[in-house]
Amino acid sequence: MIVLAVFFAVLGAASNAAGTAFQRRAAAGVERGGGLALLRALVRRPAWFAGIAGVTGAAVFQALALVNGPMALVQPVFVLELPFALLIAVPLLHRRLPPAAWQAVAGVVAGLALLLGAAAPSGTRRQAAMEEWVPVLAVTLGVMAAAVAVARVSSSPLVRAAVLAAGAATGNALTAALMKSATGRLADDGLPAFFTSWQTYGFALTGVAALLLLENALQTGPLVASQPALTVGDASVSLLLGVTLFDEQVRTGWWLLPAAAGALLIVWGVFRLVRVVPQLGDVVH
Repeated sequence: MIVLAVFFAVLGAASNAAGTAFQRRAAAGVERGGGLALLRALVRRPAWFAGIAGVTGAAVFQALALVNGPMALVQPVFVLELPFALLIAVPLLHRRLPPAAWQAVAGVVAGLALLLGAAAPSGTRRQAAMEEWVPVLAVTLGVMAAAVAVARVSSSPLVRAAVLAAGAATGNALTAALMKSATGRLADDGLPAFFTSWQTYGFALTGVAALLLLENALQTGPLVASQPALTVGDASVSLLLGVTLFDEQVRTGWWLLPAAAGALLIVWGVFRLVRVVPQLGDVVH
């Protein structure tokens, strides 16, 4: 089960990387704007539909991963999305990846392995009581709303991109939690339970909201501001939600030291990769 969860999560990260690359390309050519106006402009672009196909495939793989393993294990694997996006862009642009970028990719992969190996997330619970969902929904939806509010009043493209990406990361993590619960209903009780579960419609709505936040983050400011907040934020919030909602366990004590080292290695690798991305042109912008 754990092997299947990791396998599907890796496929999901690769599919999401391809989808996000096309979304970035579509967003880069749209005049500045936001909200539904931005969405109306994007739907006229074929690249945006290719991006949505990639994201949809990622959602299917993500659901399969969450059915087979704990959220605290599955979601951090999506950190691999950025290295995948870079590796996808390189052959498209007929360029070679510089040594510094390969070092960063190795850092992200090694850091992820160290973090997950040290934390050893475990847990089989798929459902949470409503009294556990209420504070989680209040906090996560509040963070997403706050991100929009801060972006509206800030004059800095860096700040706007970072806070919108952080809001998208929170939305992605909440979507994953709702998806885990909904697909658990599907696995345990079949389609009727899936379509009558409020979590099913919840993850659809939060997924759309997170997508809109992501589109605006990519269109508002540079990748160096949005990508680290999106990549690291999604993994961090997802781990917290897995522990809070589904009673998943991670190792503590001295295991926190290698886990922290792995997390720092991931952060270093992500920032290093982001500095390489602008050299690769519009495919990943």
